[in-house]
Amino acid sequence: MLSAHLAEKIITEVKKLLSEDIIIVSKSGTIMASTDKRRIGNYHEGALLAAKDGESRIITKEDEKHLAGVKAGINLPVFLNNEVIGVIGITGSPSDVSPFGVIIQKMTELLIRENHYSELFQWETRALEGFVFEWLQQRTMDASFLERARLLEINLESKRQIILLQWPQHMEPLLRNKWVQLLEWPEKKSNDLFVRWGNERMILLLEVTETIQSREKIKRFIQFSNSIIPGLHAGVGRAVDGIHVTQSLQQAERALKSIVDDQYFCFDEDLILELILDELSAETKKDYLEKTLSPILEEEDLLITMEELFRQNHSLKKTAEALHIHINTLHYRINKIKTLTGLSLNQIYDASALYLAFLILEKSTKS
Repeated sequence: MLSAHLAEKIITEVKKLLSEDIIIVSKSGTIMASTDKRRIGNYHEGALLAAKDGESRIITKEDEKHLAGVKAGINLPVFLNNEVIGVIGITGSPSDVSPFGVIIQKMTELLIRENHYSELFQWETRALEGFVFEWLQQRTMDASFLERARLLEINLESKRQIILLQWPQHMEPLLRNKWVQLLEWPEKKSNDLFVRWGNERMILLLEVTETIQSREKIKRFIQFSNSIIPGLHAGVGRAVDGIHVTQSLQQAERALKSIVDDQYFCFDEDLILELILDELSAETKKDYLEKTLSPILEEEDLLITMEELFRQNHSLKKTAEALHIHINTLHYRINKIKTLTGLSLNQIYDASALYLAFLILEKSTKS
């Protein structure tokens, strides 16, 4: 609970306030850290007595003669959850250092408490991440798995909907303060589970009940998350029984990949053509592009024109305005696409074929 590393950290912080020598001592009386490195590992009888009594102890010049390893000053027990876990000592004239005693004692306890809760948070986070990872990979729930769920107080019977969040690629791994902010989402229920999913992703396993309008709640969660991590994208799977959470994760992955333009979230249930594209093999996609767009893959102006035409719902006027070109230039490019590909953007069948090809090309470029 009070490690040598933590003791050294406390010494570093406390010595910013005092010029006197400082020691951190274990409950058993061993000096763990000190501004005087020669004292580390030595026995300190005064600190041992302070730890046993749970009270501050003044060390006088007279005490130096009959207490082992001590120097004049003050020893103060350090508490965590009402239990003595160590002692901090300040060397110097007792009358000079005593006024600082309570302040240094409380500061030390704050540092230890912060470290304790940080370690507890990390342990609980790792335990939950390990369980969820296994949950999303496991097809059956054996007795051991069910027991872990019980210990973690996770309800496996409720319906779940997975929201997969991804940070901007340029962003560093998520810092603890940002992570804690996400966990403090005001609408979070006790059975909603947050876990990291790699360095750039996070998963929310949302508990879905009849009384919760999950779609609107999810939108609010994504907006909340974006207020903390601007530029974040989110893919949302469908609500499934607990045993089928892997399906919701796969759907969330598909929705995340389907985000286009200025969108920052996508629900799998809203996808249509993307459902077909997701099932096509890489070889099929390659063959399809070869039969459709391959003649114009190096013609950037034609690809941009076709993309804008689809975005403008085939409105020639709006497309020309968006591209800042004359309407005659647009007609010329559309005719050139037909000449090179053999497919006409003015024919429904051909335009559909080109649109599907464009979606495949766009997804392959993103992958």
